[in-house]
Amino acid sequence: MKSIGDHIKQIRLLLGLSQADAAKKLNISTPAFCKIETGQTDLNISRLLQISKIFKVPVIQLITGQSASSESDSSKELIALKKELIEKEEEINKLRKKVIDLYDKLGI
Repeated sequence: MKSIGDHIKQIRLLLGLSQADAAKKLNISTPAFCKIETGQTDLNISRLLQISKIFKVPVIQLITGQSASSESDSSKELIALKKELIEKEEEINKLRKKVIDLYDKLGI
């Protein structure tokens, strides 16, 4: 699984920026930007938002590595998974009720 730093690097390369170029746009040193890409530096939200703004990509793309067009597919998948989760929870509740009924029949 790729890290956020890997996603940042991938987008930076797609934009044709060097690490020095990206660092300059972020007002940080090149070694500091290199540490972001290699995961040696933990990103805070404000830095993530700044990179998102500079690279002109949604924050979610930096986090997941998926482009905006992939987001609609991800949303559909998420909706399907939520529906399946609800169905499984209903099934679990029915089974709990059966267990309680069995305990009652056994007098436990």
